[in-house]
This record gives sequence, C-alpha cells and structure tokens, in this order.
Amino acid sequence: RENNIQVHSTQVAQQSSQEDLAEAKAKRVPSLDFSTSQNYVNQKNEKTDGNFEANGTYSGNYALKTGITIYNGSKLTNSRQQEVINKSRQFQVDMARNDIEIAVTQAYLNILYANENVKISRQTVESSAAQLERSKALLEAGSIAPSDYAQMESQYSSDKYQLTVSQTSLDQNILALKQLLELGLDESFDVQFPDLSSEDVLAEVPSLDRVYRRALEVMPQVENSRLNVESAQLGEKIAAGDGLPSLTASASIGTGNISGTNYSFYNQLNNKLNENVGITLSVPIFNNRKAKSSIARSRLQTCQAELDYQSMEKDLLKDVESLYQDAVSAQSRYLAANDKVKSAETSYGLVLAQFNEGMKNTVELLTEKNNYLSAQQEQIQAKYQAVLSIKLLNFYQNEPITL
Repeated sequence: RENNIQVHSTQVAQQSSQEDLAEAKAKRVPSLDFSTSQNYVNQKNEKTDGNFEANGTYSGNYALKTGITIYNGSKLTNSRQQEVINKSRQFQVDMARNDIEIAVTQAYLNILYANENVKISRQTVESSAAQLERSKALLEAGSIAPSDYAQMESQYSSDKYQLTVSQTSLDQNILALKQLLELGLDESFDVQFPDLSSEDVLAEVPSLDRVYRRALEVMPQVENSRLNVESAQLGEKIAAGDGLPSLTASASIGTGNISGTNYSFYNQLNNKLNENVGITLSVPIFNNRKAKSSIARSRLQTCQAELDYQSMEKDLLKDVESLYQDAVSAQSRYLAANDKVKSAETSYGLVLAQFNEGMKNTVELLTEKNNYLSAQQEQIQAKYQAVLSIKLLNFYQNEPITL
C-alpha cells in the first residue's frame, strides 16, 4: 500500500482533484487585477514659425479592476460537482489499495502452494533414489530385468527434473511478490511459511447473500460508482446554465499621467482619477445549438454513469459468487483428496513392499507411485484454493487478511 506505483498514481490524481476543487470554489469570490501601461511617443510637431520639431511624450496609465459573477444558471454549482469528484478520487485510491492487497495475497498463497510442491518433489526424488538403489541390487541378484532397471533410472531422472521445475516455479512466484512490493534489485526479503491446518482449510464459508450485501456497504467501488452518477447529474445542471442568462458585477478605478504639462506627477494622478461600477446582463438568444447539445451530452453521461453502476453491481456479485463456489468446491475436493491420499499411500506402500520381494514389476510400482503423487497434488491445490477463497470472501466483508 505504501510503495505501489498504482496507488501512488491514484493519490496524485486525488491531489490534482483537490486543486480543481479549490479553483472551482474560488470562482464564487471576486477577482482583482491591477494593470499598467507605459508609453513613449516621438513625433514631429509644427512650431509657430512653420518649422517642425521632433518631441517625445511619455505617458502612463494605471487601473485596478474587480469583478464577480452573481448568477449564471447552475454553473456556480461546479464547485459542488468538483467536491463529489474529489470524494470519488479518494475511493479510487481505496480501490487501488484493495487491488494490491488482493494481488499480494494471491501471490503469497501461490508461493505457499509452490513451496508445498517443492517439498513433495524433494520427497519423491529421495524415494526414487532409494528405489533405484534397491533396483540395482535386484538387478545384480537377477531378480529384475535390465529394462526394469532402466525404467527406474528414467523415473529417477524425471523426478529430479520435476524437482527443478517445482523450485523454478517457487522462485518465479517469489519474484512476482517482490515485484508487487516494488522492491529493487538489491533488496531481498524472506518468506514466512505458516503451517496451515485442516481447520484453516475447512473454516466456515460465509453465506453468499451476507457477503454480497456487506460488500455493497463497504467496498469502495460501490461508493465510487454512486458518486459518478451524482457527479453526472450535477453536470446536467451545469450544462443547463449555457441556455440561461448570466449576471456579473464589475468595478474599476484608474488614473494616468503624461509628460510635458505644468502639473506634477501626483497632481495628474489625482486629476485623472476615475471610478467605474457596472452590472452586465447577458442573455443567450442563439448559440448554434451549443446549449442544447451540451445538455443532451450531459444527460447521456448520466445514463452511462447509471449503466456503469449497474455493471459494477453485477461484476461485484460475479466476483463474490465465484469466490463462494470456489471455496465450497475446494473444501469438498480437499476432503475427497485427503481420503484419496490415504488410500493411494497405503496402496503405494503395499506395492513397494511387494516390489522389493519381487512380487510386483516396475510398471506396477511406478503406476502406484504416480497415483500417490497425483493425489498429493490434488490435495494441496484444493487446500490453497479453499484458503484463498475464504480469505477473500472475508475481505469483501471488510475483514483484514491474516494467515
């Protein structure tokens, strides 16, 4: 949350929105401008004797002006719309934070799953090494054929290769988490591997209806979409102002001076002092359909915002339903996989013992071994799928993710 670039990006957008809000509010107060101009004119003037002489004249003008919009339809409500947009930006920051938290959780559980695979692959290699040694002894004793021993060698090589693949997958998942945490090339971190029990896997799955209703209350995308609708509705009122009269008030005070007179600089400023106060009423009569088109576009934007809100609700329901089904399914598969692992382990142990006695051939042994390995894979896959789904279901209820 602290280092993620996407989170930082949404925070920058929020800060920009705050500046827009300050600017929109400032339109309600008078403006104040000071202007001055300094001019030098050089021209020939006719003298009394008929000759011309070049003379330079210096002059200065000074003015202070103020103005304020009294009425311009609903355009002054622009600050209200910007307030709504500003609130929406904050929820977008929260959405980015939620996204990174979910992504980190998924990446972390992928690491735990990959680590379990490494353990299983390492145990498999150790078992294969022992079986290869036993097969060598049986080959030397004439109990098995060279082809059987070759199959055991091939299986041992395959198991070592699978261990390498599993370790590579673990390293890649750790790298993915490191990148999500925005850690640099020279920064390293250790991964903690908690011991997840069956109670964690078989934890109560919250009801679908409860999770969805709670998500509608606490998830930032819901309030963000609602604010987008409100902002679009305010945009309609602002657009309507293009077709209404506007009333502005203005005031100014000015003075000036010029060279070549008998009056001093300060006397000229006093003598040329002028004040002006005025009110301007502007009534649009025909503006090439600008106002009508602006209003029509604003209404369409409101319609689109309402459709986006409905789409958000459906997407949220889809996410929650998918997590719920994944949790229920994973728990069922986990229970079934537990039984399958037990039976596969028992069967593998019996066939291994018979193989060592010369009662089972290599093909039968490797078949049982692969069945046992497959059951273990199914077990850990269901295990982490269930944990992830339950944690995310609780997260959609605004509960922190902990392991």
